[in-house]
Amino acid sequence: MTRLHLVRHGPTHAKTMVGWSDLPADLSDHAAIGRLQSYLPANGLLISSDLCRAVDTASAVQGTRHRLPHHPDLREINFGSWELRGFEEIEAEDPELTFAYWDNPGEVRPPNGESWNEVRARVNAVIDRLIGDHTGQDLIIVAHFGVILTQVQRAMDVDAQEAFGHRIDNLSVTEITHHGDGWSVGRINHCP
Repeated sequence: MTRLHLVRHGPTHAKTMVGWSDLPADLSDHAAIGRLQSYLPANGLLISSDLCRAVDTASAVQGTRHRLPHHPDLREINFGSWELRGFEEIEAEDPELTFAYWDNPGEVRPPNGESWNEVRARVNAVIDRLIGDHTGQDLIIVAHFGVILTQVQRAMDVDAQEAFGHRIDNLSVTEITHHGDGWSVGRINHCP
């Protein structure tokens, strides 16, 4: 049994689509970070996406936990040409594509970006490697909204639309357990 503690990085306060852009996290809420650090398993192995908002959040909650190298496959969705643009602007430019991307996640992709299914395949592969390399341990994975939802979808065996119905707040923890032959979901979007 391997437990995943999926932590969403601290807020960027951006009002645009932020995927692979390397924006910093606001980690000024020391009380929330302290509660999160205390809540996470003390013996957990810590890993993060290689984007600074995840790396810095991981550093803020690390304490004495062992840290694994950052992993680029734990990055957020690659929004391509939509990156750092507002939703209204994107929707005005191509309302059909925008609607298709969010209403029926799967093979639809933003221009020069990746589809939901590509994100899932990328994240599933790195999670599978982590579970294989660290079976039976607690893994604290500091990553992004989309990354966390890929694992919620996988563990709950639901479609993407249902997975997108879950709220994932900054500095929240989503707990998923891999039992070797299946998954179980604990808390989703828990804010200690």
